[in-house]
Amino acid sequence: MSEHTRDLARRRLLQGSGAAVTAAAFGSTAAAREGTETKERSDNSRNPGRSPSIIAHRGFAGTYPENTVAAARNSARDGAEMIEIDVVPCADGEVVVFHDDGLSERQGGDRGLTDAEGLVWETDCETVLAAEVLESSQTVPTLHEVLKAVPPSVRINIELKNAGSTELVAGNLEGEELAEQEELWRPFVRDVLAIADEYRNEILVSSFHEAALSITREVDPSIPIAFLFSDDLEAGLEVTREYDAEAIHPAFELVSGTPFSEGTDDVDIVDAAHEEGREVNVWTVQTWYEATQLAEAGVDGLIADYPGLRC
Repeated sequence: MSEHTRDLARRRLLQGSGAAVTAAAFGSTAAAREGTETKERSDNSRNPGRSPSIIAHRGFAGTYPENTVAAARNSARDGAEMIEIDVVPCADGEVVVFHDDGLSERQGGDRGLTDAEGLVWETDCETVLAAEVLESSQTVPTLHEVLKAVPPSVRINIELKNAGSTELVAGNLEGEELAEQEELWRPFVRDVLAIADEYRNEILVSSFHEAALSITREVDPSIPIAFLFSDDLEAGLEVTREYDAEAIHPAFELVSGTPFSEGTDDVDIVDAAHEEGREVNVWTVQTWYEATQLAEAGVDGLIADYPGLRC
């Protein structure tokens, strides 16, 4: 891919991250309040005059049944500049929007995420698509169904969650291990990108799996990508630089200079990314306080469970 093409892709992504300015269309009162609060914080913020984009985590999973058509539609209505969704295949090969490996798996409660059982990629699509999500009357959707529900003006962050295997390895890879993992990801990534190409929404592809991003670059190098990680900043930056990712998606605890930072003073992820022209979108933000502190630290996007966290 030419340097010119890569620069254009990154420029489109970074321009989109400033879309918070256009959120005034969702309500003049909210926009006025946002402007006042932004002005009050401008002296302390590393991004003065600009609030981070709001990225609806699984379609604002704290408010709506996650990764469903209703969540996608409602989070767009609530003013999210981008909607983050997870994709996996079912046994018949259809790409579905779902987070967990198992239909009935979900820690922290007696009931699973759906009323069905089995690994998603080992379960026929009829069963997967009929599974009710969190007793909401919403069922597991296909990627097509979710993309049809979202206006073209709203960007989509597609997280490549699983390619349909228990043999996947996340994190940094090299040599033969990377090549083997790429073979597992290649057919699924091709299917996902082919579907996304049918819609007008701008797409950002993210993953915890280096091989998934490698294959995304192989299939369509014009699509912006982001590496997801929860620890080891140096390793996260290494993968990001290896594929010249347009964005980086660290856990918000890795952002230095905030009350939440955990031993990250040696590496300032925001400065490092911005110096290289990359966007920093952090996960998973759940409170106004977290949002405010992270905005002041200079992040570009808040991957959030709730609407209304605009700073």
